[in-house]
Amino acid sequence: MANGSLVSFLNIPKDSHFSIQNLPYGVFRPTPEQHPRTGVAIGEYVLDLSVLARAGLFNGPVLKGSDCFLQPSLNGFMAMGKPAWKEARGTIQKLLSVDEPVLRDNAELQKSALLPMSQVQLMLPAVIGDYTDFFTSKYHTMNCGIIFRGPENPLPPNWLHLPIAYHGRASSVVISGTNLHRPRGQKRPMGTPTPGFGPSVKLDFELEMAMLVGPGNELGTSVSVDDAADHIFGLVLMNDWSARDIQAWEYQPLGPFLGKSFGTSISPWIVTLEALEPFTCEAPVQDPPPLPYLTGKSSSTYDIPLEVALKPAGEEKASVICKSNFKHLYWTIEQQLAHHTINGCNLRPGDLLGSGTISGPEPESFASLLELSWDGKKPLKLGNNISRTFVEDGDEVILSACCQGDGYKVGFGTCSGKILPAIS
Repeated sequence: MANGSLVSFLNIPKDSHFSIQNLPYGVFRPTPEQHPRTGVAIGEYVLDLSVLARAGLFNGPVLKGSDCFLQPSLNGFMAMGKPAWKEARGTIQKLLSVDEPVLRDNAELQKSALLPMSQVQLMLPAVIGDYTDFFTSKYHTMNCGIIFRGPENPLPPNWLHLPIAYHGRASSVVISGTNLHRPRGQKRPMGTPTPGFGPSVKLDFELEMAMLVGPGNELGTSVSVDDAADHIFGLVLMNDWSARDIQAWEYQPLGPFLGKSFGTSISPWIVTLEALEPFTCEAPVQDPPPLPYLTGKSSSTYDIPLEVALKPAGEEKASVICKSNFKHLYWTIEQQLAHHTINGCNLRPGDLLGSGTISGPEPESFASLLELSWDGKKPLKLGNNISRTFVEDGDEVILSACCQGDGYKVGFGTCSGKILPAIS
């Protein structure tokens, strides 16, 4: 059956990100008092996988008898790998299809298994043990280099040879909709001899996506670039909030610290690589050619349109300020994962690997306010006589991503966060 010809018995709105072709995984509470459960987004509903598991409906050779959907996180299921992922997706698509009576004709089962998404509390979809953030958009890297060092040599000398990354703070990764306080820290404004302390005045967003690791690798082993996709469970949207003034003073020589670790927002639904397969496209040409361990038999990425909207404090409407695409990343997610493990570093199920800021070639695709306002020199006009150079208190930033298929959408929903005043 062709992907676009799959039809659910549920009434899925045409503009829904969560078609039967998508089926992203997440974790939710039916009510604030109840324990977290695993689920799948379908239209305006969450399908409770624990209900299906208890009803014995995951009865294939891999998942039969497994308690992976009875856990409060997806980590156990993610660790099982592609055979389990494929079997689960096939079972869920069949149960939701218009031709399958098991769920369609059982009103009692529907009542317990299908919950309105608007009534549940969405949680982090995995226990994130470790978080790494890459720096893999050539356009973003060059823009930053020009802003801070000038146009003569904007790329670091290693950038075209390896996917640069730093180790972030997993404890402050938060689910979409979580408000964050403006961070405080040391800053040394240009032209001043000594640093001062206070709230960041250059608070920024970064439009990113992130992969969540499925099966890991043992300490001392590595994952080849050709096998890397088997270790990637799926993708989420990610906002790598950044305090540019704090970061600028602290980052040499070891990289970002307090300018990043105050909060990182991710979207609640993990879209699997299988759902994204129809949107595969060629990856950018890499020149010079990467070293053999970063060179796969093929090189592909995903055509995922991305958007950022900013809702200023006190306003009812948000303004779209960026339109970019995942395919602009220079280094692929497979190269990122292979490079992460090449020294024998062990990844574990649920680890979060951010892509880096996904800027494109045109100014409207610049994926941070640092670039959009050119470090505050060109205020961004939002309408209603409002402009921004950086994020102000009360502003809400909303990331979204959605692929358009043949009569269906495969989307990520949104990743949003509002900035509250600094804690005094």
